[in-house]
Amino acid sequence: MTKRIAILGSTGSIGTQTLDIVANAPERFQVEAISGGYNSKLLIEQAKQFQPKIVSVATKELAAEVALHVPSQTKVYYGEEGLLEVAASTEAELLVTALVGSQGLKPTLAAIEAGKQIGLANKETLVSAGHIVTEAARTKGVALLPVDSEHSAIFQCLNGEKRAEVAKLIITASGGSFRDRTREELVGVTVEQALAHPNWSMGAKITIDSATMVNKGLEVIEARWLFDLPYDQIEVLIHPESVIHSMVEFVDRSVMAQLGNPDMRVPIQYALTYPDRFQTPTIPLKLAAIGKLHFREMDYERYPCLRMAFESGRQGGTTPTVYNAANEVAVARFLKGEITFLQIEQVIEGALQKHESFANPNLALIEEQDAWARAFAAAIRF
Repeated sequence: MTKRIAILGSTGSIGTQTLDIVANAPERFQVEAISGGYNSKLLIEQAKQFQPKIVSVATKELAAEVALHVPSQTKVYYGEEGLLEVAASTEAELLVTALVGSQGLKPTLAAIEAGKQIGLANKETLVSAGHIVTEAARTKGVALLPVDSEHSAIFQCLNGEKRAEVAKLIITASGGSFRDRTREELVGVTVEQALAHPNWSMGAKITIDSATMVNKGLEVIEARWLFDLPYDQIEVLIHPESVIHSMVEFVDRSVMAQLGNPDMRVPIQYALTYPDRFQTPTIPLKLAAIGKLHFREMDYERYPCLRMAFESGRQGGTTPTVYNAANEVAVARFLKGEITFLQIEQVIEGALQKHESFANPNLALIEEQDAWARAFAAAIRF
């Protein structure tokens, strides 16, 4: 039976790997809609190959350009309206949310309202509005299927288990591109150095987040909402090889782990085919060839952004929204050369210190505080 899917962010790292899975098993999937932001060239290629009913780009000008080159039956949209069309207006059964940042929130909620299952790669959606998204999913009977390798690992370890018997979640972290550097050695590091991740092939923003450990912080907050566990039952452990993707410890002290090569196509495909498993276009894991696996305790002084994530999550309300929004702006400024690598964490901390948290925010208040945090992070000078 063919599964109909839509993809928000089809030209990014997760999106292109999702389409690689589709191309490997075209009899299993039908691509109904895709969005590609500013990468119109790749989006056109994808539209020609997968023949979606809808494509969406960032701007009206790009939409006019794309419309000249995509199949005649494909409708072209742009902007926020385009994202909503991709998310909710087709016959897709599952939406892969692979956008970067909080722009994925409204389309994800629209897809949930339309009764579509969610393949969740956009962790910022749960970070900014976890209480709203999870309640909407419960109300509509929609599954939130994790695409991130860490959350997919936990999801798989929890299959068939009783949540009351879970002692803690152990989320593994590669440590990023600077995992073997001291804080003193981070002074003056370049964008190119920060983007050189030793294990994973990811987009620029996520790669920088991996180096600062913000990415792991976002994953901690996402895990709290996905698995409905308090922060005291979530732990982060550095695991340089990225072979164990995460673990679950149970009350009897048994620990279950999910292992695999660092290849995102495995967790992506599991979200697409759950609860079934099929062969993936990936190589098998050979533990004998790897030889040894290593682990390190998390150092929250070395990685203050992770400490701030736990603090933001525990405070709740609009604080995680501000944490995420300030980081998005700070990373963009670092990539442009406006601030240094270590100033990313200073921007985040400055926004959190100035922010007055609001409990149980509605969507309008979340958007307001998100905008405030972005303006603050853009204006701060060193």
